[in-house]
Amino acid sequence: MKFTFVTLFSNLIEPYFYDSILKRAIDSNFISYEFYNPRDFTKNKHKKVDKQMIGGGAGMLMTPQPLFDCLDEIKRKNPEAYIIFPLAAAKPFKQNDAKRLAQKKNIVFVSGRYEGIDERVIEKYANEVFSIGEFILTGGELPSLVMADAIARNVEGVLGNSDSLVEESYENNLLEAPSFTKPENFQDLSVIKEFLKGNHSKIATLKYNLAICKTKYFRPSLITNKKTK
Repeated sequence: MKFTFVTLFSNLIEPYFYDSILKRAIDSNFISYEFYNPRDFTKNKHKKVDKQMIGGGAGMLMTPQPLFDCLDEIKRKNPEAYIIFPLAAAKPFKQNDAKRLAQKKNIVFVSGRYEGIDERVIEKYANEVFSIGEFILTGGELPSLVMADAIARNVEGVLGNSDSLVEESYENNLLEAPSFTKPENFQDLSVIKEFLKGNHSKIATLKYNLAICKTKYFRPSLITNKKTK
């Protein structure tokens, strides 16, 4: 799996790959990453990549030419590159998307800045568009990184123990049940006693029921979706 980031600010993304699970995945050649900067493709002598919006409006918009040329170059090198635009006006990115996209060989994230990207770029090149939440950010780098992380951990070999993917939030439309570690009592707060008895069947049933309770409290819509399937 190769992640290609099209961004004006690669330094906002790259340090995340310097440590922990993703660094080990890179060192083991399970994933890789690269950067393209639209400024390197602009024909503007001042290297500008933004202009005022036609029809008025506050702020500047990323112009088509640098992104057209940049994405054409990426597609020339890899015709199967799968291009994703993080957008506020898009469908929500979900765990099932992360699992599905983990089967791709090369995912390209195009990060907008300013007031966004000229719509013609999106219409021509987007394979999919996603939002990571109902809020606005200053650029697409964080959403790109969030999605890359979620996708990468579903790439075979990235997690040392694949069972870690089984009992997670959003599997089977449920949030993950509470978990505990030692000590059994800490500052007068105790672990649920059933977890200490070693009866794995009862523990599994309890975890399932706790997951349902947690989901009903925090994300009741997931329970509704579960019932309608």
